[in-house]
Amino acid sequence: MLIVNPSASSVTARSRVLINKALSADHQVTLCETTRRGHATRLAQGAAAEGYDAVVVLGGDGTLNEAANGLAGSNTALATLPGGSTNVFARTLGLPDDPLDATVVVLEALAEQSIRKVGLGSVNGRYFLFHVGIGFDAAVVADVESRGSLKRWANHVLFGWSAFITWLRGYERRVARFGVRVDHSPTIDDGVFTVCLNTNPYSFVGTRPFNVDTHASLDTALSIITVRSLDLIPTLALVGSALGSGDALRRSRNVALHQNAHHAVVEGYGPFPHQVDGDYLGEVERLEITYEQEILSLVIPR
Repeated sequence: MLIVNPSASSVTARSRVLINKALSADHQVTLCETTRRGHATRLAQGAAAEGYDAVVVLGGDGTLNEAANGLAGSNTALATLPGGSTNVFARTLGLPDDPLDATVVVLEALAEQSIRKVGLGSVNGRYFLFHVGIGFDAAVVADVESRGSLKRWANHVLFGWSAFITWLRGYERRVARFGVRVDHSPTIDDGVFTVCLNTNPYSFVGTRPFNVDTHASLDTALSIITVRSLDLIPTLALVGSALGSGDALRRSRNVALHQNAHHAVVEGYGPFPHQVDGDYLGEVERLEITYEQEILSLVIPR
């Protein structure tokens, strides 16, 4: 099954036709287009129930996340093609930025049966492929989504502007927003921003990866990073580190890092925002995060 989000930033009518044609050369393909939020989950669930070998997703990270949630626990494999504005997961797997070039790579992986079971994180029952953002970055994502008409044309500039505006006046950063308890470690009671990684990098700034914890990968459990202060100088230092190796970020006294985590609870001192794989999901007062091993069959590019 080829699931296409026709509204995704990089999806065109031409690419949709050419990709369908390329996949159909060696495979029996059913083309489905999403029409609403959550539609990709239901399409993927249907594909798994009907015994499809694979679901290929042409869309952004949000559409890919929905499909992963529909396939988790099944034997139907998930493959991704970059169709969004940032395409974090596709780029993390090493796929080309161009969806047509990526189709060639995916076809080679399918021909070689380069498919393996990988683990996913789950937050309040929803699986995530690469990260959950809690607090500040979720507020940034909410601001970006409120300017959705600009996202297709000015993605990275828009994110930078939204991050600045949110830091300046869109997020209460001067007081602790939540406490974080990871596995059996003591509670970190002064969190203002937390990110839970299933893979690294956290995102990309242009062509440069934003490295938070290079230890995080599909071969490990979760990495959870909690930032205690978003004051100007410490924040600029963390951003500068993440645009490089991220070593200074992980050593910072402003940061608490837990690696190979299997369970975490985030308790808010009031509602706090969160996002999953770049999709803003609103405010909550509690999040429970778990790691589930070998829950998804994933097509891995060679």
